[in-house]
Amino acid sequence: MTALTRTGPPLTRSTLLLLLVLVLGCAAHAALGQTAGAPRFEELARQFEYDPRAPLDVREVGRQARPGGVTVVDLTYASPRGGRVPAYLVLPRGRGPFAAVLYGHWMMRGSPLRDRREFLEEAVVLARAGAVSLLIDAPYVRPGFVMEKEEMREAVQSSEVSRQQVIDFRRGLDLLAARGDVDPRRIAYVGHSFNAHVGSILAGVEKRITSFVLLAGLYADEEFVFDPENRAMVELRRRVGDETVRAYFRDYAWDDPVHFIGRSSPASVFLQFGRRDKPITEKMARRSFELFGEPKRIGFYDAGHALDARARRERVEWLARRLSLRRPDYAALARIPDLK
Repeated sequence: MTALTRTGPPLTRSTLLLLLVLVLGCAAHAALGQTAGAPRFEELARQFEYDPRAPLDVREVGRQARPGGVTVVDLTYASPRGGRVPAYLVLPRGRGPFAAVLYGHWMMRGSPLRDRREFLEEAVVLARAGAVSLLIDAPYVRPGFVMEKEEMREAVQSSEVSRQQVIDFRRGLDLLAARGDVDPRRIAYVGHSFNAHVGSILAGVEKRITSFVLLAGLYADEEFVFDPENRAMVELRRRVGDETVRAYFRDYAWDDPVHFIGRSSPASVFLQFGRRDKPITEKMARRSFELFGEPKRIGFYDAGHALDARARRERVEWLARRLSLRRPDYAALARIPDLK
């Protein structure tokens, strides 16, 4: 499953509809993953396995000092799926043990902060409060990535990207653990849009993460696509073919969050939504919220897909409590520009 936008030529209306479905998913009944013939969780989770003993091969590209004793390290590490993962490692002053946050960006086309830079200033604020952060680029924005042009091939490619991103984040946890200054009981994940999708899968398969904040995502796909009252999806299926779409969902069931989010416990989950974020209606958001395990929280904001400063502050407040951080610098947080 893929991002709302991509590099390359402008999206056609039909392609955008498919991308919206495959990224954001749909509102689904909690029983969707429990029907007869549903794939076994253990089989789906196997798609995200990797060799944790393989060398991380961390290579530092550069570093920058920030006020308050914060250091931003630009680095790459080896991906188990091939290539290298560009990342920022944001470090507080001192020896720790520190809490840790993994950040996944939104990839909105046209945004200057469509990559790992989206959450960098937020991570700097958290570093001054006592948290290490790792912010990675998704494969979509890494050098040399070429998007497929045909719709279903693009859907398959995006599922493979999703799998790589889940595994690259798991490898990022290995990188943090290898440092020796991270408290393994205080690890969080923050993901926006595409990386909310990724985080919802991580919530099922990666139990080292104890807190998740997922922004502007929904967490099931197939029921939405086959909703007979959804005229846009009826037209898309007429053009692509029902069996082609059904085959995709059969073959790539491991990329549908509905099979993972019910297993988010014992981690705590905070979902954030914008009330002006089309096509995510509040009704859809609340129905998807029901699928997650306890404990969980949901927040709505007078914002679109980018969310806003209030969402940022509530997210940081929640993380500070969950991770037992010092009081964050809310004045500095308020100076971070809203996403466009």
